[in-house]
This record gives sequence, C-alpha cells and structure tokens, in this order.
Amino acid sequence: MQQTLKIAKYNLGQVVRHREHPFRGVVFDIDPEFSNTEEWYESIPEDARPARNQPFYHLYAETEATFYVAYVSEQNLVPDSSGEPLEHPEVTSMFGEFEDGRYPLQMPMN
Repeated sequence: MQQTLKIAKYNLGQVVRHREHPFRGVVFDIDPEFSNTEEWYESIPEDARPARNQPFYHLYAETEATFYVAYVSEQNLVPDSSGEPLEHPEVTSMFGEFEDGRYPLQMPMN
C-alpha cells in the first residue's frame, strides 16, 4: 500500500497559534509526518493524540509567561491573525524582521 503525504498547510516563518492551548509560535521546521519519539507520542492522552500521517511543525513558541520550542500536529494549529510579532529570543537567529504577519527567512552571511 502506497502512503500519500499531505502538503504542509503552513510555511516557514508563518505565525500560528494552537487550536486549544494558549500559545502561538513561528514555524521554523516541518516534518511531512510524525517524526518524534514514541515516548513523546505516548505521553499525549489517547483521546487527544493526533494522527501520525500529517505534517508536524517545529515552532518557536511563547505564552504570556515563557518561551520554548513546541512540536505540534497540523490539526492542532490555526493561522494567527493578531498581526503581532513574537518575542521569542531565537526567532532573530533564523528570520528577518516581522512584516505582513510573517517572518522572512534570513540568509546566512558568508
């Protein structure tokens, strides 16, 4: 049986928010399907566990209280419409200045 991978809905530099939890983040990497540890996957309550065969996003995430890196399934994300930049300290290492609701990838200097 051939497996079909979904095309990622969100792009690098796009600001998104979690569908249920109070955090938002900027996409800095995308896995075409689940690519984390079994331990991580099993730690999610079974009734909330996302399907594996969908894109998963690595986010520089933040809440009002903290900054961290999150790994989130596509089904749990929605676009962020606040128009507000993030304050996560790692964003500037990979992206340029926030504009038009997103962060452009920053080209490495040689």
